Amino acid sequence: GLVRSGASSKLQAACTLTTVAPCKAPLTHVDASGNAHMVDVSDKPPTLRTAIARGHIQMTKETFDLIKQDKIKKGNVLTVAQVAGIQGAKSCSQLIPLCHPIGLTKASVAFTMSDDLPLGHRVDIEAHVRCKGETGVEMEALAAVSAAALTVFDMCKAVSKDMRIGGIRVVEKSGGKSGRWTSDE
Repeated sequence: GLVRSGASSKLQAACTLTTVAPCKAPLTHVDASGNAHMVDVSDKPPTLRTAIARGHIQMTKETFDLIKQDKIKKGNVLTVAQVAGIQGAKSCSQLIPLCHPIGLTKASVAFTMSDDLPLGHRVDIEAHVRCKGETGVEMEALAAVSAAALTVFDMCKAVSKDMRIGGIRVVEKSGGKSGRWTSDE
């Protein structure tokens, strides 16, 4: 089971799996018995799929200025984070268990340095991902933003660990049966 022998009864109770009640709009990654599975997309026609995701990492003025001046000792933060973001998009199915491996045709990551916000100093991150396939690329765009933000943190943590990653979301997607969708932000 999930709990090692000798564990307390409170821990066992907290870790007991329960059956989830069926919902009106069934989850595509859960079968009729409630088991997780990868969705079969073999009957879907390939279409051009795109997704845009955004996020940010807030930091101190000192860290922000060092990134802007390219004075972080590990190297050029935004260049390394850009490559990490692209690699994150390409590696998504290795990180997220039920994601399909997808032959991406484009993955790009861009940054905007924002220091005039009420929230403080931050690097805004935007990823664009494309493929021609049977399933969407929203997860790949989210993985790209996440990997880029984590890389900024890794490269700057010697200066200050006072950084906050946030706001990671899909802002646009197109292709497939549901067509185009844009967030309300």
